Amino acid sequence: MLRAAVRMISGTGLTVSLEHISLEEVIREADVSRSTVYRRWPHKDLFFSDLVRELAKNATPNIMAAEQELIRQIVTARLDWLDSTEQRRELVAELFRQLSLLDFQTLSQSAEWRTYVALHATFMSLTDDELRRQVQHALAQSEREHIKAVAVAWEQIAGTLGYRLRPELGAAFEDLAALLDATMRGLVIMALSVPEIAQRQLRTGPFPGASTVDWSLPALGLAGIASAFIEPDPGVSWDAERVAAVRQALVALTQPPG
Repeated sequence: MLRAAVRMISGTGLTVSLEHISLEEVIREADVSRSTVYRRWPHKDLFFSDLVRELAKNATPNIMAAEQELIRQIVTARLDWLDSTEQRRELVAELFRQLSLLDFQTLSQSAEWRTYVALHATFMSLTDDELRRQVQHALAQSEREHIKAVAVAWEQIAGTLGYRLRPELGAAFEDLAALLDATMRGLVIMALSVPEIAQRQLRTGPFPGASTVDWSLPALGLAGIASAFIEPDPGVSWDAERVAAVRQALVALTQPPG
């Protein structure tokens, strides 16, 4: 039986299942009449098809608010680190070290992210060709919007701190964002079965000139990618005027909402 089932799944792949979702419970939660629901969706499979499309539209987890709060905490405690080349490097390293670990921990604990993984892993097994095409389109659009947002954030913070993309690469910030995201998600998937990945720490300084401190594996892995893409911008002159302007920009950037 097990061998037969494995052969069957190997041929078709695991499928999307929403069997644990009760249509009657959804109706009660939505507080709408059953007659209205069944006029719109005469069969529950039609509702589930629309539900898969809806999930795919916003499948990519959004943790920007948590990241911004951590940036605020790090920067406001270290505004004096802008005064020297060595301390600016330390600030960049500390931002990367802590933000990478935050992203990893947030994704690891996110039910939203598990939905994202399930949709990406199984949507190709949908038997309805048109539904599969629509879900793929929605997932792709969600990914593009997420990568663009990550790239914009990286370009903004890198420019503020006097970094640029290495010109010899001919790369864009979207390329960096895509690689960082893919690496992080791969590590989170591994940690589902090998949770000690989250606790592993290495004492190192992955950025040139940075102090030797404890780095998580996710932070260290992403730092390796980032250092291959970005470098200090030789065209930036850190005079007193720029230091003051950057300090003001960082304070404005990290103001809490409201």
